[in-house]
Amino acid sequence: MQQLIFATNNRHKLEEVAAKIKGKFELLSLDDIGCTDDIEETGTTFRENASIKSQYIYQKYQLNCFGDDSGLEIDTLNGEPGVYSARYAGEHGNQMANINKVLTNLAGQTNRKARFRTVISLMWNGEEHFFDGTVEGSIRTEPSGNDPFGYNPIFEAEGYNVTFAEISLEEKNKISHRAKAMDQLISFLSAANDK
Repeated sequence: MQQLIFATNNRHKLEEVAAKIKGKFELLSLDDIGCTDDIEETGTTFRENASIKSQYIYQKYQLNCFGDDSGLEIDTLNGEPGVYSARYAGEHGNQMANINKVLTNLAGQTNRKARFRTVISLMWNGEEHFFDGTVEGSIRTEPSGNDPFGYNPIFEAEGYNVTFAEISLEEKNKISHRAKAMDQLISFLSAANDK
């Protein structure tokens, strides 16, 4: 079975992707290939950061691999927090501080249109391919729901009257930005694998 490296050690992401790939490839994490390097995301776009990860692994190990980057873009805030989504309030991964900063910056704003975006960069036999997924929605005025991950408690997808923190994981995985980008990646891999 052909190996495919996902340039992450995030177990949640790995399980999600493994479930979608359904055993067509042997999915490996950075831990699995012994990579403990801290790959700095110095890009100013999701595309650049995803590419930094996949290019780094491909150049070092010469293995087919992919990396991703994602975040929240809010129209009124000129696309913020964007690539800085995980560290918008300063400290990386302080989710409540990030949410509070968004809500403060949007205070009094009537245009609360936003989207989650994911970009995947795949290095496949030396060639780079990109896959992009978005889910449109808006920002609530206060958090709601039991899933505290990222901006889920304040993001309401178009066509829903609940936040991402209030819908089931199964439902979210059908409509999310990451699911859409992954579906494109898997279609590409399936076609490549059949050749």
